[in-house]
Amino acid sequence: MLIRDNMSMLTDFYEITMANGYLESGISEEIAYFDLFFRKVPDGGGFAIMAGVQQVCDYLDNLHFSEKDIEYLREKNIFDERFLDYLRNFKFACDVWAVPEGTPIFPHEPIITVRGPVMQAQFIETMLLLIINHQSLVATKANRIVRAAQGRPVMEFGTRRAHGVGAALHGARAAYIGGCSGTACAKADLDYGVPSLGTMAHSWVQMFPTEYEAFKKYAEIYPEHCSLLVDTYNVLKSGVPAAIKVFKEMKPQHMSIRIDSGDITYLTQEARKMLDEAGLQDCEITISNSLDEYIIRDVLMEGAQIDSFGVGERLITAKSEPVFGGVYKLAAIEVDGEIIPKIKISENIEKITNPGFKTLYRLYDKETGKAQADIMTLDGEEIPENEEYEIFDPTAVWKKKKLKNFLAKNIRVQLFDNGKLVYNNPSIEEIREYCAEQIKTLWPQTLRFENPQTYYVDLSKDLFDMKQRLIEEHHED
Repeated sequence: MLIRDNMSMLTDFYEITMANGYLESGISEEIAYFDLFFRKVPDGGGFAIMAGVQQVCDYLDNLHFSEKDIEYLREKNIFDERFLDYLRNFKFACDVWAVPEGTPIFPHEPIITVRGPVMQAQFIETMLLLIINHQSLVATKANRIVRAAQGRPVMEFGTRRAHGVGAALHGARAAYIGGCSGTACAKADLDYGVPSLGTMAHSWVQMFPTEYEAFKKYAEIYPEHCSLLVDTYNVLKSGVPAAIKVFKEMKPQHMSIRIDSGDITYLTQEARKMLDEAGLQDCEITISNSLDEYIIRDVLMEGAQIDSFGVGERLITAKSEPVFGGVYKLAAIEVDGEIIPKIKISENIEKITNPGFKTLYRLYDKETGKAQADIMTLDGEEIPENEEYEIFDPTAVWKKKKLKNFLAKNIRVQLFDNGKLVYNNPSIEEIREYCAEQIKTLWPQTLRFENPQTYYVDLSKDLFDMKQRLIEEHHED
């Protein structure tokens, strides 16, 4: 299920009715600016991770309507032939900017901006949200789990628990971006280059008269990388002893055992003792079974002897908070070359949008390289690096912070220019490495699982003043 397939009709039906409505109203070619952003970090974390940009590029670069699509719409009897002809001759003509995959992102920032004919810019809302919401959610969860593992490899084992084919494939991709070492999904390796890994199931062991015979046959077939599942019957009484016997007889190049049930701390401690006493200090211990960042953190604190983890359902479904909550809102329109800001007002303060065509800067301390704050500006504004810059704590507008000696970087890149793809998507390996590097720019306080330090995300003075003016104008209305 590559996004290179025609996914143009994977949309909310009202995107189609609005597109037709814009055409009927004579405003279909008016230029609009839409921002995609999210409002809350999953799991109460300090940041999220951007993922899915390559699939956004694939989708937009292949956006077209087949005769089958057009016939389906004709049969609805609510669209005229002029609209259907427009779709038949559709050519994507928008400009698109996005934060690159693997970048830490924060609430309310425009992680994607689309500029173009409103008919087109509106239509792509559903698919952009579907892609970014899902992959950013899984990448964020994966990174939490990877950080809990403290440098130990984490394998994504969730294919069979994913919410469908696309969720399994793109979830494996996102998990790899977030820091996982590989996936159990072979097709994710085939399609996206995510390394596929695997051992055996309990059924393999059950198919043989004894664990020893099952393990020995497996070692004969896979003498270089031999991983044995030792909890089919009794981990310490039969599983580990049988594995030790096979390892000593067969001497595989790389050996490990996997435990998929029971008291993780106790079993790994005892298994480690048994392996070491048998002279198998190089044999690694892998743990699976409904793990998440909290269980991993706790068992390691208890002294569990674990070399790697396999994490399934709680990663691939982001079980603790399975909705990313990204939204796609109109920010401005363009009339005769003039950008006119638009704002959505709400009694819920966090749902008031940031108007206008914006640029997103990240401010890095020149001495430490750490990210200090993100600043949203109106397009064309520059951050004065050689001057003191004052920002506000987003959780308390009275609390100020003054920055000096910083580097301001526009962290968004252009994906499309007038409908033409102009961005060279990095390889999955490059994205994963970039993500790891970017996480290092965050302060430890932002990396906490519970009650992380709130990262500064502020508006430039010009943008803030514009927003306040629009709020006041609507309040007067």
